[in-house]
Amino acid sequence: MKNYTIKILLILSLVFSFSCEDYLDVAPDAIIDEEVVFSTFKNAQGFVEEMYALVVSYEQQGHTFQDFLLGDDGFVDRPTKASGDIDAGRFNDVIRDNFIYLNNHYNSSYGSSGTNSANVENTNAFNRQRPGVYDGSLRGIRKANIVIRNVEELNLMVNASQAEKDVILGQAYFFRAFFHNEIMKFWGRYPYIDEVLVADFELVRPDSYKETALRANEDYKKAIELLPVDWDNEIYGQLTLGENLGRLTKGTAYAFQGKNLLLAASPLMKGNNVSVATYDYDTELCDMAVEAFSGILKLADQGRYRLANSLDELDEVFWKSSAPGSWPGASEFIFAATGGSQGQATRFMASGVAKDIHTTSAGYEVISPTHNFIHNNFGMSNGLSIEDDISGKYGPTLFDPTNPFENRDPRFYKWHIIDGDVIDPGADDKHKIAQLWFESSSVRGVHRSSNAENIKILNNTGYMWTKFYPKVDGKFHNKANPIINQYVGVRMHMRLTDVYLMYAEALHASKGASIASNSYNLTAEGAINLLRNRAGIPNVNSNIVSNNEDFMEELRRERAVELSYEAHRWVDIRRWGVAHLDKYKRKLALDFPKDRSSFTESLIVERICEFPKHYWLPFPVEQTLLYPGFTQNPGW
Repeated sequence: MKNYTIKILLILSLVFSFSCEDYLDVAPDAIIDEEVVFSTFKNAQGFVEEMYALVVSYEQQGHTFQDFLLGDDGFVDRPTKASGDIDAGRFNDVIRDNFIYLNNHYNSSYGSSGTNSANVENTNAFNRQRPGVYDGSLRGIRKANIVIRNVEELNLMVNASQAEKDVILGQAYFFRAFFHNEIMKFWGRYPYIDEVLVADFELVRPDSYKETALRANEDYKKAIELLPVDWDNEIYGQLTLGENLGRLTKGTAYAFQGKNLLLAASPLMKGNNVSVATYDYDTELCDMAVEAFSGILKLADQGRYRLANSLDELDEVFWKSSAPGSWPGASEFIFAATGGSQGQATRFMASGVAKDIHTTSAGYEVISPTHNFIHNNFGMSNGLSIEDDISGKYGPTLFDPTNPFENRDPRFYKWHIIDGDVIDPGADDKHKIAQLWFESSSVRGVHRSSNAENIKILNNTGYMWTKFYPKVDGKFHNKANPIINQYVGVRMHMRLTDVYLMYAEALHASKGASIASNSYNLTAEGAINLLRNRAGIPNVNSNIVSNNEDFMEELRRERAVELSYEAHRWVDIRRWGVAHLDKYKRKLALDFPKDRSSFTESLIVERICEFPKHYWLPFPVEQTLLYPGFTQNPGW
């Protein structure tokens, strides 16, 4: 009988913990065999808990700074960071970087003591000390297979009810699919591992991304059958009543089933690294994705989930947790990584704001939102993109190039600090007003930098982003108003807004903007307008709706705005097959003098991105040499 060294869970409690203590209440390591591990629900769930701990928190996986925006949306003025390596096309350096969530954690320690090693046990409260996406996902897949073998094949849960067996298996099937998806988002087609690998085995990469996605789809379907709608309503869930928000449910499985299918249907995956046409989707997979998304949208109609009603209510989704250390997410929460520490959360929440304002002691760099991302996506109050607005095709023009900050989409003001904004009316001059103007390296606002001595702590593009940054009673967190430690910001792997956006994309790719699906009575146009109306802007212009390509562009723009700074962008511009186009390669700043008499776009960096080489991360060379069928990604 197989033995395991595990930590037996004494009190099942998947909490969103922010302390230096392990987030699971565990006993010391114990050597026990499979019959003991899977003899009871409580023991088996203790084994399953370790898979939750292997879910990577993108926004908190770094060391002292969260470098997690890897597309055209953010810029960090330190080229040795992972985002700088991606901009420069140095993808081999990315997978060797221990301080990015994509890493493989080859280095055994950080510092002489080794206490910050990323290879320590995954239950450590610090996300940075857990395995990264690749290593952690492989560990998670193996754990899921161990559960499935012992519970389903060997029937070892003899002292558990059927409902308890079902939820253990449901979590294992979900995680087996989810962890494959986590690898596939960044490395592409990957063998589907559905057994506990021992002794001699070979891993052969499949011919297409779709092949593995369909295997994952079968596991998601099993998870949907076995998982509850709400743990609090189940007998086994009473053990952790009120602390079950982070656990897997039917809704979670529906959402990720749909996402897996939509990604497989996307132009990059359909083109299979041979060609890419940005509006060419696999419509069969899109229909399957719509069916999956319909499942969770029906649960939302029943009251299980709910879209935030207003931009102000979205604060409760991103950072305004009901109590210190509790889960944010409000009614939109579907799934997020567990654990973390208050210090890491604080650094993440402040990562878009100049240190001169937030004054937190840890971390130095700022992720500056790029002007190109803001200009191309955050449009006007009439609901049009800036490009469509200035074209004059859809009515009077609002955009004024001599005053580009006026008449913008309300979400532009909600999630950014721009020059002249009041940070805190009661603070000293340095912290009262945002000064983001820039004339030269020696003539610039106090929160704007381009010279070597200050690049690590100030802004580089003319904007700051504040999606997870606390603002209460008209005052942002700052030295004179130190409120940030009262809140815990979190980037969710899935929230309800994302489901509506993906539903709309899959449905439009298959049936167009104005035809509802057979499984749910909502059109793609209707889904997007729900989000626009919440933001206080008009419905999509009817002339845009009537043109399939124009509407797809508008849908993608809506996704960029609603999910801005939530670490979806790099995946999106790759799966749409557009990352190599000039529009997505050029990172820009907006320069203007203090009196705003002129505005000039300046090039910060032109990203190196070739198709298909820079669409997938390379595998470590040694991995490709292990098995004859495990081929390297193109260009590497």
